[in-house]
Amino acid sequence: MSKSVIQTDKAPQAIGTYSQAIKSGTTIYISGQIPLVPETMQVISEDFSEQSHQVFKNIQAVCEAAGGSTKHLVKVNIFLTDLSNFTTLNEIMSQYFNQPYPARAAVQVSALPKGVQIEIDGVMELPE
Repeated sequence: MSKSVIQTDKAPQAIGTYSQAIKSGTTIYISGQIPLVPETMQVISEDFSEQSHQVFKNIQAVCEAAGGSTKHLVKVNIFLTDLSNFTTLNEIMSQYFNQPYPARAAVQVSALPKGVQIEIDGVMELPE
């Protein structure tokens, strides 16, 4: 099975040795997205809600570049620097997803790149 790189200017460019996403068959593996504004490569703000919205917009852009949408995500992993933001995260996530929701993990970590409060990666399955 071949693999190909998914890349879009509508999401932040990789800030390390990774691709925005990799397609293998009908499966798309989306690298962790943080709240960088693609045009400036700067963190959108210090506000958790604004950071969360930006991350979901970045995820959407990568999904679309791969030929799908967030409805095709089957699994997301969410990394938070403060689990007290869990309720806010759920409220924001509900604006980007409908049932059936993807499988999900949400964990607290001690730090994330560029000092952000949230990072999300995911796995998307495209229709055959």
